[in-house]
Amino acid sequence: MCGRFAIDATPDEIAAHFALADVEDFPARYNIAPTQPILLVIAGSPREPGSNLPDRRSLLVRWGLIPGWAKNPADLPLLINARAETAAEKASFRAAMRHRRALIPASGFYEWRRDGKNKSQPYWIRPKGGGIVAFAGLMETFAEPGGSEIDTGAILTTAANGDIAHIHDRMPVVIKPEDFARWLDCRTQEPRDVADLLQPPEQGLFEAIPVSDRVNKVANTGPELQQRVEPALAGDTSLPKRPAADEQLKLL
Repeated sequence: MCGRFAIDATPDEIAAHFALADVEDFPARYNIAPTQPILLVIAGSPREPGSNLPDRRSLLVRWGLIPGWAKNPADLPLLINARAETAAEKASFRAAMRHRRALIPASGFYEWRRDGKNKSQPYWIRPKGGGIVAFAGLMETFAEPGGSEIDTGAILTTAANGDIAHIHDRMPVVIKPEDFARWLDCRTQEPRDVADLLQPPEQGLFEAIPVSDRVNKVANTGPELQQRVEPALAGDTSLPKRPAADEQLKLL
């Protein structure tokens, strides 16, 4: 699964990577957790004649997909991930897979390796050399009983590749830039037409860096969470604590 991730690229870097005319205001986020705002890229309205950019736009959504048919979201589990192997058939994700596929900009994600019953070692998993990756995502707009709407999203996951398998058996699906257009094209590309994109990324794309267990707490949000901490020291809590970035929760 993917339960935490980060994006520390600038808006200009995100715009360039995804060929966007502009990007929603989104500060660097080093410990994004479920129910918090995340940035999505989706297909948009056709560009004006003469534009050399594809028809894409960015928006902020709540991480945790709520199916459009849900009557009471509290009765559902928090759907932060969708299994790529079954999403096209599952009632919760079927409509989004057909009509609302998305890209989720990320600098990497966190995963935990179990060591016994009660201990786990967190890892910061990022592209080797840094940079931006695009997780395959799904979007759904939920209409609340009062009439207001909330945009929500989930990350598609697949079997872990050799870079990650020793830590966890699942990882996010990564869409390559050359496949952005096909993945986002829900008008002509049905789920079966893009099923080949839902594979583990090639081995060697990611590196796994052991980090402090301070990442376990959502209130810890600083870049020091990504610093290498050897496993013997990973439980050291002597580092100064950083206050929660409350302003990031006001993005929606």
